[in-house]
Amino acid sequence: MSSLADRIRGVISTGNRATREAGLAIPDSRLPIDGSRPAAPDARLSTPASIDLSPLGGSWQSESFVVDRRWNPDARHGRDEIGAMAASLDRCSHEAMLFAAGAPQVPFVFFDLETTGLNGGAGTLAFLVGCGWFESDGAFRTRQFLLTRYADERRLLESVAEEFARAGALVSFNGKSFDAPLLETRYLFHRLPWAGSGMPHVDVLHPARQFWRRRPLERQPVRGYSMATELSGRDSDSGCSLVALERQILGSRRSGDVPGFEIPGRYFQFVRGGDARPLEAVLEHNRLDLLTLAALTARLLQLAHAGPGAARDGREALALARAYARSGRDHHAIAALEQAVATCDRSPSGASSAQVKIESLRMLAILLRRARHYADAAGCWRRILEMRRCPPAIVREATGALAIHHEHRERDLMAAKTFALLSVEQRPDVAWREAARHRVARLEKKIANNELRLESLKFEA
Repeated sequence: MSSLADRIRGVISTGNRATREAGLAIPDSRLPIDGSRPAAPDARLSTPASIDLSPLGGSWQSESFVVDRRWNPDARHGRDEIGAMAASLDRCSHEAMLFAAGAPQVPFVFFDLETTGLNGGAGTLAFLVGCGWFESDGAFRTRQFLLTRYADERRLLESVAEEFARAGALVSFNGKSFDAPLLETRYLFHRLPWAGSGMPHVDVLHPARQFWRRRPLERQPVRGYSMATELSGRDSDSGCSLVALERQILGSRRSGDVPGFEIPGRYFQFVRGGDARPLEAVLEHNRLDLLTLAALTARLLQLAHAGPGAARDGREALALARAYARSGRDHHAIAALEQAVATCDRSPSGASSAQVKIESLRMLAILLRRARHYADAAGCWRRILEMRRCPPAIVREATGALAIHHEHRERDLMAAKTFALLSVEQRPDVAWREAARHRVARLEKKIANNELRLESLKFEA
């Protein structure tokens, strides 16, 4: 019976033989420990003669196949001109700190990957790395690095690192969860320093979910309020893809776009047969993703700079308030929440509008309480209780807050007891119910003591 080591060698040799039959190069496992390698011949000479890359319109640069494209400032993407996007991004770039840690600054380098698999993992490669940026004259340029052979991955990563090195911040769409970790894995595999390490990274997907996805509200914690019980509920991101946002926010529609699930298959077709034509649509898809990402970033930063008056609806104003609150700008957050409530009052129809209004009032009450505007905060809680179909968790939070307010601020024990009893009637969990009953018992004791004190005063008189 063969040893475990022999079986592993057999698996490796079988995989290598299948890879050679497919015409793929295998990274040399005998590299020195520092990752260095002898100088490689020109990549154009090592590329099989059967591969014709002319349909892609690129060129070989420093041993990497690169495709450059440029949109002039007067070109349009949806409703806006490219030059207007560039000007807006430059004017409002300081607002990027609302959506990323660190201190993002221009130039922004937008990046997007096309990979050999959609689920990530150690065996997934980025066969196309697209980078984009606005030029000084307002034009938008993309530079795409295509992996023509697996053996050339190291040189591709080095070329990408040169592009990233000139960035003041990286911008992606779901890049923190997928693109950046995948690239970091490939850099580590080749013993190269990860080009994005320590660099500010704005992931537009996360604010886009809050600003523009049409769905029930997710759980949104508010800093500094221990009684907060949030709305829950998860759903898919189908309404928050780049293509969906391109139609909804930018007013642009793609024609003949390749579906994302087809992209890995097209690359494997290219690797097996050497026909680059299936990759034309893939590169165009990647270029449009970069342009849309840049346009959404410009829209996001412009909204943060202009303030709640620029919000198109209550959801945008609410999302803007959350961004302000996370950065400690409570005064701006309160103004955005008031705008959200006013917008919902003007357009009260629809369940989505009601949910936005409830969450806006709830967050407004918390921020007003933090600012010691206790009466105004209590008014927000009362407005929440007046709304139909308010989630039980929010009702419990509102009644609890009003009970505390009337007990400790207004000194109205009967009103405090009424709200405490309402809290018990909402069928909360055991811990909440016991706390509410304890509050009711304490209030009843206070009320009884006050009545005894009044009787005593009457007797003395």
